[in-house]
Amino acid sequence: MSEAVSEEVKINGITDGVIWKELLKFSAPLLIGNLFQQLYNTVDSIVVGNFVGSDALAAVGSSVVIINMLIGLFMGISAGAGVLVSQYYGARDVRGLQGTMHTGLASMFVCGIVITVLGIIFSPFIVRAIGTPPEVESLSVLYLRIFFLGSVPLVIYNMGAGLLRAVGDSKRPLYFLVVACVTNIILDLVFVLVFDLGVAGVAIATGVAQAVSAVLEIYVLMHDDDIYRISLRKMKIQKNYLLSIIRIGLPSGIQQSVISFSNIIVQSKINIFGAAAMAGYSAYNKVDSFIMLPFMSIGLASTTFVGQNIGAKKWDRVKKSANTSIAISASVTVVLSALVFIFGTNLIGLFTSEPDVIEYGHLMLLWMAPFYVLCCFTNICSGIIRGAGEATIPMFIMVGNYCVVRIIWLTVMTKLFHNIDIVFAGYPVTWLTAAVIMAIYYKKGDWLRRYTREERLSD
Repeated sequence: MSEAVSEEVKINGITDGVIWKELLKFSAPLLIGNLFQQLYNTVDSIVVGNFVGSDALAAVGSSVVIINMLIGLFMGISAGAGVLVSQYYGARDVRGLQGTMHTGLASMFVCGIVITVLGIIFSPFIVRAIGTPPEVESLSVLYLRIFFLGSVPLVIYNMGAGLLRAVGDSKRPLYFLVVACVTNIILDLVFVLVFDLGVAGVAIATGVAQAVSAVLEIYVLMHDDDIYRISLRKMKIQKNYLLSIIRIGLPSGIQQSVISFSNIIVQSKINIFGAAAMAGYSAYNKVDSFIMLPFMSIGLASTTFVGQNIGAKKWDRVKKSANTSIAISASVTVVLSALVFIFGTNLIGLFTSEPDVIEYGHLMLLWMAPFYVLCCFTNICSGIIRGAGEATIPMFIMVGNYCVVRIIWLTVMTKLFHNIDIVFAGYPVTWLTAAVIMAIYYKKGDWLRRYTREERLSD
């Protein structure tokens, strides 16, 4: 049974304001925050690429695909908690809100410890499994092991940020990321240029920066005056809330991590073409990440908008929020894709001055830039449907295409054609198949009708 909430509860514009204005206002801090999140590894790559060498750039780049798989898993689980929190917050259910938040944070702390231990032990096996060349292997292992030491603050930050966004606060996670990113940049330069620590230096800088952001976030959650304020005394794992988080979050986490796993397969195919190809792939991946930032941010915003409005039973507003999210994100993506297609080579040049590395990065750009709108559509629809509490179908669509179809493509086509173009072509091919299937489910699926049907039955 839900607890009553006083009239003093803070209300944001998500359930009442002008949709496009509120969506942009909520998405802007997410976009800037994701921008700073990307700057972590981007700054690492710029520093090692320019001041250490292409082998170090390749090591950081090949390690990032492993890191993204880990981050994707826990971001997905955090998203599951966030969906529940947004619905509880929209319905003003204090007990459900508090139980979900404390269970989510406590479970992430335990997971972080487990990941730290396993990551340090298995880093050499992971690096060898993706076919890392011998000249890069030791640097990749070193970078990964130091990164895994910071697993606890990493997962705590992601859970805390997801919870704050779910209640309509997208600004403070941004502030924490700005502080952390500035910390990371300063320490990168100090550890690499002053202390000559190379790859180890950028890994240590990233870990310290993650710890700073996690501490700031937990402090705010413990001292806020809203109904979502957390307490260390209440920090425990409650089975019913954990199962609910897993029900929604695990499919999202599996989706993110398995898609990242498919990129590990891509990385293993890239590795066949040598260190220059690895470095070019790594360099363009940084550009690629920035193109995806707007629609990833609006996708996160759409999850919160849909979740809170479902909790408030504002069905027309749910649909309008969904359609507005798609229209805005697609427009922005088309413009960014055109700019990158024109100026992308100059952007790749920020990471390296070696012509062969730039050539590989530019080739990847030509294959991917014209097709980002397909990836945009699929991700936005996934965020919308996930906000309605349905995470399994989007998981099957995205995993089935971005992982299964992509791996089949790579396995079959690279045997027929030993050409790196075939590897790069796997991205637009699978973006297209996923977008078609997602469009069909979004139009004909039951992701919202089940809520309105349940309301009619209860009347």
